[in-house]
Amino acid sequence: MNIRLRFIRFKEKLTHWEYWPFEVVYFPVFFYYIFLAAKAKSFFFFSASNPSIPGGGLTGESKGDILDLIPPEWKAITFRVSAGSSLNQWMAAAAPLGYPLIAKPDVGERGTDVKIIHSEEELIQYASPRLHASTLLQEYVSFPLELGLFYYRFPGQPKGVISSLTSKDFLSITGDGMSTTVELLEKNKRALFQYHRQEELLEGKRNYIPLRGEKLVLEPIGNHCRGTTFLNEASNIDERLHQVFDAIAQSIPGFYFGRFDLRCSSWEDLKQGKNIKILELNGAGAEPAHIYQPGFPYRKGIGSLLLHWRILFEISMENHRSGVPFMAYKDWKKLRKR
Repeated sequence: MNIRLRFIRFKEKLTHWEYWPFEVVYFPVFFYYIFLAAKAKSFFFFSASNPSIPGGGLTGESKGDILDLIPPEWKAITFRVSAGSSLNQWMAAAAPLGYPLIAKPDVGERGTDVKIIHSEEELIQYASPRLHASTLLQEYVSFPLELGLFYYRFPGQPKGVISSLTSKDFLSITGDGMSTTVELLEKNKRALFQYHRQEELLEGKRNYIPLRGEKLVLEPIGNHCRGTTFLNEASNIDERLHQVFDAIAQSIPGFYFGRFDLRCSSWEDLKQGKNIKILELNGAGAEPAHIYQPGFPYRKGIGSLLLHWRILFEISMENHRSGVPFMAYKDWKKLRKR
């Protein structure tokens, strides 16, 4: 990357807080967490938020174990390949799914090592360095809408709250009939943050000139750190959507706080509870993803994070008063080592 592009990327990162390092964004939240921990008399109060998820789902939890809690009608078909499995066992797990499929670490965050696998050869290439780690193979869901929906419900209450709804616009470039894909990528400020993956993103099409208006999706995995744009869809939150996710959430034992990452066929089907496939369910460590919409004010984003931490604290304390213990330090260490 030349100096001009580096400067553009630096300026974009400096002026758009969605690109700031996690530690910088969460700096004010850390002090609020210390305050809440002092009130709870435990640094691990969050572990009581979702009693069925180790650590409440803050970090180190198994995605497969959480998916196992969700009734089959709501989730994407997923098989787990245990650590130490042979390549033949990987192939056997993939066979019922067909290709393409999604491969992802059973324990992992922010889209690390998540990949669409198109063939047995690609699966072998993906699996070979990862035979030591538990991995999930998941059906590829082609529904057009990919969403992040944050939901919480206080223990004993029949209804919950959808506090955040976000759609995902995958990293893409649009042709002008004159520029190559490399030139288009260099004009896309969001794509500059993925420039180090240029060869992977363009897949041998570096010199291809897309037609005017032709859209090429560069990254089909919907993670912010892989260039996806998050768009606030709060206007689509209504009573029908609440009814659907009250039903889904209450069918998941010991779940009160977190974000559903899902695909669906349309907004209308979503509100009718049809054609919904949950890809992941994230617990206490989940974020209300609408705060990362481009242009969303940092002050409001921090306000939303603090609000969700207060709700996490209140749910955790209610569960604790009902007999759910806080995690001990030794158990937290084991969870962090997974």
